[in-house]
Amino acid sequence: MTEKTATDLDQLIDSCIAGRESRYEDWDTLAFQAKAGEEFRRAQIRYIGSGATGNHETDSRILPSEHFTFSNMRLPVGGVGPEHTHHDVEEAFFVLEGKLEVTVHDVEDGTRTASRVLGYRDLIRVPAGVPRSLRNVGDGEALFCVIIGAQKPQLPTYPVTSPMHGVTR
Repeated sequence: MTEKTATDLDQLIDSCIAGRESRYEDWDTLAFQAKAGEEFRRAQIRYIGSGATGNHETDSRILPSEHFTFSNMRLPVGGVGPEHTHHDVEEAFFVLEGKLEVTVHDVEDGTRTASRVLGYRDLIRVPAGVPRSLRNVGDGEALFCVIIGAQKPQLPTYPVTSPMHGVTR
């Protein structure tokens, strides 16, 4: 291996790392949702891409997305991720801390639901087009990974059954 190859590999691997120490909890990206109630306040911690939350391309700490986005979400006790639909992509949630109740909603009317409680190292994959919501049902904050299956997902929509329906940024 030449010195140049070793340097190139060092640069490559360094460009692929988003260390925990360089992350921060962004409580502002989804702050508009707190207009519907404080239970909707939560923090996004971005690693790969912006997710579907907005434009963060100028944040040099975020690794560029090629095929998916990856972030962590911090949800306070009793906090809620409101019902929303990603029409173009699947979304996965992987629990790192706490207990998270994930609910899928009937596509046609949104009033029928099915819920499951996930804990440490549990994962759920929600297909594109299926409305979903989540709630922290544990005694402490919940921390979970959010993986969205596109480089830049479309903004989600909020069905009429969602507390976010009609809420604007």
